[in-house]
Amino acid sequence: MKKKVLATLLATAMVAGCLVGCGGGSDSGSGSAPATDSGSSADSGSSADSGSAADSGSGSEITDYGSGTITIWVAENTVEFTKSKADEFFAAHPDMAGYSVTVEPVGEGDAAGNMLTDVEGGADIFGFAQDQITRLVSAGALSPIVGDNATFVSTQNDAGAASAALVGDVAYAYPMTSDNGYFLYYDKSVVTDPTSLEKIVADCEAAGKNFYFEINSGWYQTAFFFATGCTLTYDTDSNGNFTGCNVDYASDKGVVAFKEIIELASSSAFQNGSSISAGSNIGAIVDGTWDADAAKDIFGDNYGCAKLPSFTGSDGNSYQLSGFGGFKLLGIKPQVDPGKLAVCHALAQYLTGTEVQLARYQAVSWGPSNLTAQQDSAVQADEALSALAEQLAYTIPQGNYPGEYWDLATALGDDVISGTISTSTSDDDLMSALQKFQDTCMSYAK
Repeated sequence: MKKKVLATLLATAMVAGCLVGCGGGSDSGSGSAPATDSGSSADSGSSADSGSAADSGSGSEITDYGSGTITIWVAENTVEFTKSKADEFFAAHPDMAGYSVTVEPVGEGDAAGNMLTDVEGGADIFGFAQDQITRLVSAGALSPIVGDNATFVSTQNDAGAASAALVGDVAYAYPMTSDNGYFLYYDKSVVTDPTSLEKIVADCEAAGKNFYFEINSGWYQTAFFFATGCTLTYDTDSNGNFTGCNVDYASDKGVVAFKEIIELASSSAFQNGSSISAGSNIGAIVDGTWDADAAKDIFGDNYGCAKLPSFTGSDGNSYQLSGFGGFKLLGIKPQVDPGKLAVCHALAQYLTGTEVQLARYQAVSWGPSNLTAQQDSAVQADEALSALAEQLAYTIPQGNYPGEYWDLATALGDDVISGTISTSTSDDDLMSALQKFQDTCMSYAK
């Protein structure tokens, strides 16, 4: 069976050849998370003939895709799953079956660092956290996605996931999940009203229970600042360089958010953290879907999930906690051989299509980014994913941030935890601290 290949895909192979080995670029830190946008979509990637990544309207044809080995890096708990799905793909595409697949356990947190260290020696296809995309593009570690492949990314996935795959206006990855965000897990026998931050804290104090919220994390910390309307985003060019910072933490609304963080930290129930497995005597915790099983074990019949609560600010207004959203993405290393590049794109598209995203959810509970998969009854019945989906309506899709930002945010939270900044700190001093934070954030954009 022959497949046409986009002229743009062939051009991509040429670009990829030029990019391999190129390095340098901006840093991006840890922290990641999702956003969901309902919208219409035609199903794609769900059948065995999910080869539209190699489809074309150009008239150009590859009659021989060649042979070799394709190395894939994925999280350890999805290695066997990914290998079985890759085998299914090649069984359905005998014209591409000259390739064997090696699937290795390299998690999203390590894949980007490994690729940045040695692009040429890295995997051909690899999963990574969305906040690493700028660094990977700058290092020449990601093949741009063009033509029908780019259309697949933009139409088959929710808006947040599709946006996360972009650097500038160019797509560089296929979304795998839309489940990397945070919400509230709580003990129903302790928390009587999960919609109010004040009531959650009061219930935990009355019951002698702990309420965990990681306020010295640049990811979780934004829940307060974004809630009051503050902005903190970075602009990047097509090469992944940071070109501007949009931030207004040093403002009246920033002071309201900062005061709420300080007020929370002053509670006897407060504990800094975001991992339910590492906590103790928990009444409630802000955590993510990855800890759903642990939360069920700890809370048992009293297991509860909800979007983040609202709080009443120092100005008397009510604010819904917000925060970041993030995603897992599947990227392709630039390839010199256009045949291998076409196979990699077709395989990556299949591994991120409707059928495989649903199967992956059933196997390891990863929440789909695919719009059709998100409508599946089992996905919609998942309590943790449902709470996250509700919360995502209030979040901001995480863009790309310099690595220094995460350290700076940690320092701001640590000042609160240590008592250096407390409920007795004046508004002028709070504004001064936020101005310093803001100025430093801006300094990271050259």
